[in-house]
Amino acid sequence: MRLRHGVTQRSLGLRAGTTQSAISRIESGAESPSFERCTQLLLVLGERPVLQIESLELDLDPAELAHGARLTPERRLAESASWNLVATQLEIAGAAARSRRR
Repeated sequence: MRLRHGVTQRSLGLRAGTTQSAISRIESGAESPSFERCTQLLLVLGERPVLQIESLELDLDPAELAHGARLTPERRLAESASWNLVATQLEIAGAAARSRRR
C-alpha cells in the first residue's frame, strides 16, 4: 500500500509516529505487527482494512473436532507429534521406493 501511494518508509513512519527503520522491519518480515498497528499504518495512508470471516470447506467430522477440544494441551501435542512421525516415516518410505525404481 505504501508503494501504491508513492510514500517513502520515512514519510510513512513520520505520519504514523514511528521510524523509518520500524517500517522497514515490518515490510521485510523481521517484525510482525499487530492488527491494530497495521490498521494505524493503513489509516495514515487513507486506507481501511476489512476483516472478513468465511467458513472453510473442510471434510472434518464435528465429533473429531469436539474430541480434540476436550484433550489437554499436552495430549494434543503428543497426538500431533505422533502424526508428524507417521508422515515422516511415509516420506522416507516413499523416497526409498522412488530410488529403488530408478
